Amino acid sequence: MTPVTLARFVQELEMLKKEMDIGALRHGEYDQRLARIIGELRDRKLDADRNEIRDTLDKLLKAGTITPGVKDHVLKRLGVE
Repeated sequence: MTPVTLARFVQELEMLKKEMDIGALRHGEYDQRLARIIGELRDRKLDADRNEIRDTLDKLLKAGTITPGVKDHVLKRLGVE
């Protein structure tokens, strides 16, 4: 199985944010989709090192794409923190 690129991961998180913003997802659905994305990353691995992952999540946090809780959750689930 090929690893997931960091760009693809960002794209998925941005798509989730857009769907939440327009009301297409409820919080429970957001959580389920996020869990699936993280599960895929754990299965296929993320094609990035720890610093790249942290930097990317920091940028997404500053842009408002993710919340601090989502950032912390992703880092813990991927074993980065």
